[in-house]
Amino acid sequence: MRIIITGASSGLGEALALHYANEKHHLTLIARREERLNNVAKRCRGKGAEVETIIADVNDFERMREIGICLCEKPIDRIILNAGISVGHSGGVTPFEDFEKVFKTNFLSIHALLEPMIPKLMEQKNGEIVFISSLASLFTMPTSIAYSSSKRALNAYAEGLHYQLKPHGISVMTIMPGFIDSEMTQKNRFKMPFLMSTEEGIARITHAIKRKKIRYAFPFRFALMIRIVSLFPQSLRDKIVNFTNFKKGA
Repeated sequence: MRIIITGASSGLGEALALHYANEKHHLTLIARREERLNNVAKRCRGKGAEVETIIADVNDFERMREIGICLCEKPIDRIILNAGISVGHSGGVTPFEDFEKVFKTNFLSIHALLEPMIPKLMEQKNGEIVFISSLASLFTMPTSIAYSSSKRALNAYAEGLHYQLKPHGISVMTIMPGFIDSEMTQKNRFKMPFLMSTEEGIARITHAIKRKKIRYAFPFRFALMIRIVSLFPQSLRDKIVNFTNFKKGA
């Protein structure tokens, strides 16, 4: 199986690469930090995988489109779109530059890569596209407007792509994790509810991919709480959000 993973030099991308590293898989790992990516590739090769590395900043859209074209030269089995950033939690107004960077990385870069690849998948009449979104996409806190907005846009994009590509035999999956111990979450300075280890998070993500879950939000209790709160009257939601922000110290 040929598996393409973006943001593969650290965090969930690194863990996913190592999970899928075996003699049955050809891995194409994409990230901007060359030394770290090469280290991940070396460890994957040590587990028997054939590995190709591509050094690229996903915010370079022309470069991403070029990569997408090159990747179409061979059959594509699975694309895991994991690259993403957060500017942290802040009670102030997010500077435009930070907002723009979050949307470029978490959303626009994805279509830049997929635009030339989607026709290839349709021609193959098989393949999988996996979007790593977030539970933050389901409910927007005032301290993470840019991140939540970018992930909600990603959900909408993935939903439309699912309907477009399902008739062609292509599986589109949206994975929405809660807090997983990673390079991104380690920057948070508040108690993260239902925080999972990287190992547990990867086990759940890969299980959902194996079962071709169209939408998978976890951990279940946290996702259920968010969905229930979303059904409350606005006045009650306001009180809950204000209390949660107070607990964060925001």
